[in-house]
Amino acid sequence: MGPPPKVNTTSGDPGRTNGRSTTAPAERGDPRYITTPLLALMAVACGVIVADIYYSQPLLPELARDLRISDATAGLAVTATQLGFATGLLFLVPLGDLVARRRLVVLLLTVSAFALAAVSLAPGPTVLLAALAVVGLTSCAVNVLVPFAAALAPPERRGRVVGTVMTGLLLGVLLSRTVSGQLAELAGWRTVYRVAAVAIVLLAVVLHRRLPDLPPADQSRYPALLRSIVGLLRTTPLLRRRIAYGALGFASFSLLWTAVPFLLAGPPYHYPTSVIGLFGLVGAAGVLCTQVAGRLLDRGWVRQGTLLFVALITGSWAVLTAEVHLVPLLIGIVLLDLGVQGLHVLNQARIYSIGARVHSRVTTAYMVGYFAGGTFGSGLAIVTYQHGGWAWVCLSGVVLGAVSIVLWLTDRNDKE
Repeated sequence: MGPPPKVNTTSGDPGRTNGRSTTAPAERGDPRYITTPLLALMAVACGVIVADIYYSQPLLPELARDLRISDATAGLAVTATQLGFATGLLFLVPLGDLVARRRLVVLLLTVSAFALAAVSLAPGPTVLLAALAVVGLTSCAVNVLVPFAAALAPPERRGRVVGTVMTGLLLGVLLSRTVSGQLAELAGWRTVYRVAAVAIVLLAVVLHRRLPDLPPADQSRYPALLRSIVGLLRTTPLLRRRIAYGALGFASFSLLWTAVPFLLAGPPYHYPTSVIGLFGLVGAAGVLCTQVAGRLLDRGWVRQGTLLFVALITGSWAVLTAEVHLVPLLIGIVLLDLGVQGLHVLNQARIYSIGARVHSRVTTAYMVGYFAGGTFGSGLAIVTYQHGGWAWVCLSGVVLGAVSIVLWLTDRNDKE
């Protein structure tokens, strides 16, 4: 099967092309554009792309040894990738409303493949950090694909479609560290990035052939496009609320995962780093909530679903207070991951109801707020653990959850 035909609106009926309406798929509810194979491909693509951001985390000691740099300098590999990703969220993801998304995704992946190859060949820290920053920058393609999938879905299936794509994304985050660690042990850290570069090239080719080539949703100029994000925040209460929910949820998530290694390394556990790393696998529980969240939205249970996930997040901190017992600690981690990931999917699926023309811009607004919440949570974890130990961390988590519940109580109408 060759690449899908381009939509041409320059001749004939301007609302029709080859017998098809050129109205955005999400507006006309045309399920032909989001077949099961295409949805599966987009979910896998999200997982493969987002994994590039996290490959470096378990490789830092080997990077330091091979390049003869300090652990602190090696740690900048994570920072460089995250800063690149944040820059992409701000300045590249909005382009999904301005240019054809298939073209944008393929271009980003092409640049990413070169950057990954540069990482694998890096002779020193300067090239390594610069290339990883580009990897992070271009990995924002994942946040072009998520609203792309939402735009291709009819409204009554949008929640399930977003949930499926987010399942792929979360699995990519979850498995990336394990894959990179195992592959590096077998063939060295450079092989991780060589394999990643090849995978991205193959993915770019497949996506170029399989993604529909839809016209841009907006004809604005780029500066006006960026300014319009501020306008959306000012005029769309739904977007502001969902950003608040997302920021509070990710703050709880970062609070936990920044503080818990300190807890597990000290008494009464005294776990080595290798064992502490295995606790990340508990995050697989969050994947279970992605489809649930999508279905709750499709059935119109947005308010009920929001309360469910906010309650899971808040209640998890009550369980986590039992710091000296491993079973309650694991249960608390599972509950928190279920709540955070379920709320995240529900938020994203909900904001895509604002309109197909602004999907990429609302994604940028939401994700910037989401990561700002995560940054706050990480900083809060360091401060609270240093001054009051695990008890203060849990108290902070309860407060974050309580703020979310107050937000829900004051939100009487989530139907605009």
